[in-house]
This record gives sequence, structure tokens and C-alpha cells, in this order.
Amino acid sequence: MKQAPVKLPISLALLTCIVCALGFALIALWVSDHQVRHFDYMIIADIQQLESPAMTRIMKFFTLIGSGIPIVIIILIAMFVLHRVLGHRRELLFLAIAVLGSVLLNTVLKLLFHRARPEINRIIEANGYSFPSGHSMTAFSMYTVLAFLVWKHIPSRLGRILLIALSSLLIVAIGISRIYLGVHYPSDVLGGYFMSGCWMMACIWFYQRYEERM
Repeated sequence: MKQAPVKLPISLALLTCIVCALGFALIALWVSDHQVRHFDYMIIADIQQLESPAMTRIMKFFTLIGSGIPIVIIILIAMFVLHRVLGHRRELLFLAIAVLGSVLLNTVLKLLFHRARPEINRIIEANGYSFPSGHSMTAFSMYTVLAFLVWKHIPSRLGRILLIALSSLLIVAIGISRIYLGVHYPSDVLGGYFMSGCWMMACIWFYQRYEERM
């Protein structure tokens, strides 16, 4: 028996998309007017006071799985499972558009805002502009879309709760790792989350509309 697709109410998807867009716009305004410095430095101080060799190793691990080759490997594995194991095809395109679109959107926004990276206790080096955080946007998009696609294949409520908890943990941990390692401001991470949330809700809305017409 064919499983029914995951359905997110259109009104909820649109409302979430609008809320995230407004959240990003507000943070972007604060960043442009330099009104967010006190918030940024306060959060940075709270997070970086946890610095230790063990914590640094943990944070480097989370930042590692937030972009680059690990992300590519995870996406390829997900595509293999979706296509060969679960027999999905349209989901492959949805996954690719969601993640690659997020990366492209982040690149455009970084060029638009030209925000320099922080220089406070830099533990690792990073190139490019700071706002919004590319790791945060990529992690949010990838782990959200994977949870969305895997959800219907988990029959138990406990399993679905664990899926959401794991996805949320990875997204938050990757964002915090960028602050801890000194390569992003907290407002970079929040801006990335809001913009990626807006993008993901738009992708999910269009995907569901397409599914309804098939």
C-alpha cells in the first residue's frame, strides 16, 4: 500500500515563510546599522568561556559536518537511499533544489552584505564574508529536508520525535560551533536560520503543490 505524502498545511507553510523572512529582515537591518554588536559580543563571551581542548574537538567535528565534502557525502547517500531503496525520484530533485538553492542564496547574500568575520579568539581560519552563516543555512536546509522526506517512513511516534530531535540538535550544534570557533557572529547564525527557514518553507510549499497535481 502506497504511503501518503507528508502534508504541511499551506497556510502554516506560508505563515512560517513570512515570519522567517521578517526575522531575517530585522536581523539584517540590525547588522547593517551596527545595532547588534552588544548582543553578538554577549553571546560570544558566554559560548567561548566554555573553551577547552575537548570542547574544541567536539565543535570542530560539528563544523566539519556542516559543509564541504561531508555534506556532499551525506547528500549522495540520501539520494541513493531515496532512489534505490525507497524508489523515489521526484524527491531527488526536491533535495537537490533545496540544498543547492540554499548555498546559492547564501553566496548572493554574503556578497550583498559584505560583513567581515569576527576577530575575537579565532580558533580556526575561514574565508569569505560572515553574514549570513553558510554552515547554518546549509545545515538547516539539508537536515530539515531530510527529516521532511524520511518522516513518512517512520511508523512510530517515538521514532518521529527522535528524528526531529536529532535534526534539531545537528542544526543548533553546527550553528553554535561556528560561534565557538570564532568565525561567525551569533547574528550571522540566526540570520542563516531565518533565511534558510524561509527558503525551506517555500520549497516545501511548491513541492506539495506539485505533488497534488501529479
